[in-house]
Amino acid sequence: IQELLRVMRTIDDRIVHELNTTIPTASFVGKVDPGQTCKELYQSLMDAHTNRERIIKNCISQTSAVVKTLKEEREKAHEDAALLKQLRKEQTKV
Repeated sequence: IQELLRVMRTIDDRIVHELNTTIPTASFVGKVDPGQTCKELYQSLMDAHTNRERIIKNCISQTSAVVKTLKEEREKAHEDAALLKQLRKEQTKV
């Protein structure tokens, strides 16, 4: 998931470059509609943010389910050190 998030952040990381290539210079003002290109850039940013938020929430949901299951298992086996270690690892992830 970390690699996927890194890839999805590319547009945010390159925002200055994106703005420089989206907004036309004085010589290209008549050839490009800056309003439309800015709208497209904004929409791509919003889509990227929405997708990233969905993936993060999905990851939290799945990890929380694993934590819940591990807690239930721990209630049955109090002395299992490996189970406790795995539970703490998953809790840290959340």
